[in-house]
Amino acid sequence: MGKPYLLHFATPGERVSPFDVNMAYDAGWNAVIPYAGVGLKDIAGFVQDAIFSRGPKGVKHTGIFVGGRDPILAADMLDAARKAMVPPFEVSVFADPSGAFTTAAAMIAAVEKALAGPHDSTLAGRRVTVFGGTGPVGMIVAVLAAQAGADVTLPGHDGLSHAQSTAEALQTRFGVTIHPIDASSDDAKAALIANTEVALATAKAGVQVLGPGHLAQAARLMVAADINAVPPAGIAGIGVMDNGKPLAAASGQAVGIGPLAIGNIKYKVQQGLLQAMLNTDNPLYLGFAECLHEARLHAT
Repeated sequence: MGKPYLLHFATPGERVSPFDVNMAYDAGWNAVIPYAGVGLKDIAGFVQDAIFSRGPKGVKHTGIFVGGRDPILAADMLDAARKAMVPPFEVSVFADPSGAFTTAAAMIAAVEKALAGPHDSTLAGRRVTVFGGTGPVGMIVAVLAAQAGADVTLPGHDGLSHAQSTAEALQTRFGVTIHPIDASSDDAKAALIANTEVALATAKAGVQVLGPGHLAQAARLMVAADINAVPPAGIAGIGVMDNGKPLAAASGQAVGIGPLAIGNIKYKVQQGLLQAMLNTDNPLYLGFAECLHEARLHAT
């Protein structure tokens, strides 16, 4: 009998995500072992504790999953885990803090598909506004959009400070340009909406960031996407299953993408990468770039 497939699940927080545990078991892992309070300073020792007990062949039956809520910390932990490997003792590592990497990748892939369809366009050069962009998903959505060549704006609904510190942190860590803006007043938000071509809503569940009045001012809008499945919709008029459906309240040319359409891609991305870890002969290091590559395969 072969050695069981063991996934060691590390989080800097107090508990691991039940969602991710379920996903790992459903992907075929024999056991998922949770570890709380594992941070950046701990990950090298954690990795080396996991790799040396099973032998060079046994490590192929071992994986590490990095959770938490901080996407920058998770990216740092993924890099540190890779550096801690001692070939041939080397295992696959997948980072997806609060689903931020897989969800952001799914949203961007869905938007790319929508732009390529009725608009015959890409994200390159498009004016993208990420509402709720100071949260985990929004941060990575902003990074991926910027890496795709978009002109990305991060509005601060409570003023400039938080949006500015987030944009600076993303620029420092990932080398992207993201423009923070104070969107705390109706006039500022109206001006922002008027110039937005792609609106991405990544705010907390149940928070509507764009209502019918805002959309009426969105004369240049091409695509709007929303990850909020809890009423009210994050963007008014987008149904949970919409996947490129015309959004009548906006420019007349805009299409909407709903949370369940994005969630379906997210599920396939996470499932696919967890299974890839099981089946590879060579260690995989899976961050948001790899998630986007996988998401593009499923954005149909």
